[in-house]
Amino acid sequence: MSNILMCLRRPGRCLYRCCVAALFAGLTLLATADQPQLLSDASIEGYRELYGEQAARRLTAWQNLIREGNQLSEPEKLERVNRFFNQVRFLDDIAHWGKEDYWATPVEFLISNGGDCEDFSIAKYYTLRVMGVAEERLSLSYVKALELNQAHMVLTYYSSPTAMPLVLDNLINSIRPANERPDLLHVYTFNGESLWLSKKGQRAELVGTSDRLKPWVQLQSRMENNRVNIQQSQERQ
Repeated sequence: MSNILMCLRRPGRCLYRCCVAALFAGLTLLATADQPQLLSDASIEGYRELYGEQAARRLTAWQNLIREGNQLSEPEKLERVNRFFNQVRFLDDIAHWGKEDYWATPVEFLISNGGDCEDFSIAKYYTLRVMGVAEERLSLSYVKALELNQAHMVLTYYSSPTAMPLVLDNLINSIRPANERPDLLHVYTFNGESLWLSKKGQRAELVGTSDRLKPWVQLQSRMENNRVNIQQSQERQ
């Protein structure tokens, strides 16, 4: 409703913003239909028009990370990506998105300069995927953070199917094996295809496909269609 009222009061500005959004969304779709996390220069310029200079700088830094990271070893990729995203602000979903549970795309996460544990983990997952890390080596893992007594999400990396996974976590900057994180109780883990019960950090039992997780399906749909759900109150931070 507030967006409609704004358009009625400021029709020229509203029309301009809508045209910019339509133009750069089309350019982005043509350039990156298969990999939504890759952004064209035109799409970043469009985001700059809509969300400000700082948002565009964060997106540009992310794209530079992807380009430079393609030449690194996988351990170096993990370190770079973990360090890059752990600079972003932690914000609760209710305060940030006005919803109990919202899984942001990497673009939404960086434009708004904030998110919760799911958003950190998702951004790391998709960035490492486009940097060439195989999907079977990565999982988004739901855990219980015992010291905080609350649900939490981390990214886990498996150097081989039976290896003890490494944990990439927004709570700490160091990347450690799951068996060196006694503060985390692993519950289940998933990637783009599969869903497993998790025990001591490892994939214990395959229980289905990840499309059983509604927030994951919604996230993938927004990424495939290059949708950004950010209100004006979150812009230009």
